[in-house]
Amino acid sequence: MGFSLSMSCVSFTITSCSPTPETKGVVRKQVLEKLDNELANGDERSALSIVKHSLTQPGGLRCFGAARQVPQRLYTLDELKLNGIEAASLLSPVDTTLGSIERNLQIAAVLGGVAAWNAFELSSQQLLYISLGLLFLWTWDLVSFGGGISSLALDTIGHTVSQKYHNRVIQHEAGHFLIAYLLGILPRGYTLSSLEALKKEGSLNVQAGTTFVDFEFLEETNSGKMSATMLNKFSCIALAGVATEYILYGYAEGGLDDINKLDGLLKGLGFTQKKADSQLRWAVLNTILLLRRHQEARAKLVDAMSMGMSVGSCINVIEEAIDYQDLVQIV
Repeated sequence: MGFSLSMSCVSFTITSCSPTPETKGVVRKQVLEKLDNELANGDERSALSIVKHSLTQPGGLRCFGAARQVPQRLYTLDELKLNGIEAASLLSPVDTTLGSIERNLQIAAVLGGVAAWNAFELSSQQLLYISLGLLFLWTWDLVSFGGGISSLALDTIGHTVSQKYHNRVIQHEAGHFLIAYLLGILPRGYTLSSLEALKKEGSLNVQAGTTFVDFEFLEETNSGKMSATMLNKFSCIALAGVATEYILYGYAEGGLDDINKLDGLLKGLGFTQKKADSQLRWAVLNTILLLRRHQEARAKLVDAMSMGMSVGSCINVIEEAIDYQDLVQIV
């Protein structure tokens, strides 16, 4: 009787202390609903606190900041090549798709102008006035909005006429989102087009992209001292978009602004060229290997972001797609 009672108690204890997968899923979704509410209210500190607190809870978030990374040391270009990485194709993005669209629009504008001149029999003086008016509008956009109107128009046309461009932007932002979450930087929101960014932010100077709960980064930046840990996170997140494109297409088109920001940060921290190259090579290798290891999670995240899911829902997709043992396993 005593033994049976003991086994009964043990069985009861295990059942009550070990939540089922279904229970864990419910707990995680409750956590993420609270997270979405705090982000919607603009309380980033509370949002981050919710995530960090859930790391110790049964059924809470497991993957936040749990990425298994490569050791940080000086990596040569040959070592990157051994891992199938050509740094030049990754770190020198040229947006040939939008460039081609822009050139075609310019050609169409010239041909349209010639056709209008002939159709309406415009005089040379009238054509001059029209040209000066268009030049004024272009200059006004450049000075007042930093070229925002032109960028908005070009990006909108790109998403409309080029499925390749549309897909590439989503893949790019999913890379930023996934790497940030795995490294312990909480995504705050994302937009996939300049038009969407305009609707959400109400500013022409805001382009499509992923934003983060970055007050810890800003505090370190403002103090004039940045920890190696924070710099490593920022470096990998900045390169995550171009790294994603490189993995998928063999080269990167978008992300030049990301690379310029990282380069500016390293220069601001007083890095020599040799030290900056070392930081970039490690970050490239670390980011590429993380993206390759978690390609299933990234693919599912792309689908979630394409449907406009909330940050919390996107995080849930990541948590469900990644085997936690793969994160903690030592190579």
